[in-house]
Amino acid sequence: MKTIYRLIIFILSACICAGVLFVMFYNNTSDKRLRDRYSSTVDPYVSECDMDRDGIDDQTDILNSAWEYLASHPKYKSAYYPSGYPDDGYGVCTDVAAFALKGAGYDLMQLVYEDRLAYPDEYADEPVDANIDFRRVRNLIIYFSHHAQSLSTDVHDISEWQGGDIVIFRDHIGIVSDRRNKNGVPYLIHHNNPLQQRYEEDVLEKRTDIVGHYRIS
Repeated sequence: MKTIYRLIIFILSACICAGVLFVMFYNNTSDKRLRDRYSSTVDPYVSECDMDRDGIDDQTDILNSAWEYLASHPKYKSAYYPSGYPDDGYGVCTDVAAFALKGAGYDLMQLVYEDRLAYPDEYADEPVDANIDFRRVRNLIIYFSHHAQSLSTDVHDISEWQGGDIVIFRDHIGIVSDRRNKNGVPYLIHHNNPLQQRYEEDVLEKRTDIVGHYRIS
């Protein structure tokens, strides 16, 4: 009987080790972009705002900043950071949005903190913590509903979906790509899990849990 128990423990330990190695090996999401497959054209939206005054409109700046962040190939890991913004090469889905906006001049960490103080009853009944509040999807849904333009959640209303928009799901968030599939539906720029092959994926038509679609400017 002891031999059987030892064998079971050995097998379980081996499976755990194999799982850890598998995740470590595949936690290497590519920033290689998908080909734009839409044969027609959708006039791109250009914002009249330039928050950081760098000569690039906010919509374009958000999109470019998302790719600038993802070019550093962040690995997926959920953790708390005293700095607020992750500073160790790891991150989660909300960090794509946070760094994209930060590059355009919007400090989401400070903005969500101020909004929580201004509208405490609309947020979850939990202590205010500026270092993590802006990295929680449930808080971002509320913040963007207060401070961004709300747009169609029908992904086939393709003219309403523009690169640099923000899309929120029940437990996830991403940036809308400026490239599209053959149906004109844009790709999603996001960071969903350690096994994700690419940061840009053709998944919007497959999702049934979209709860918000926003434009900052």
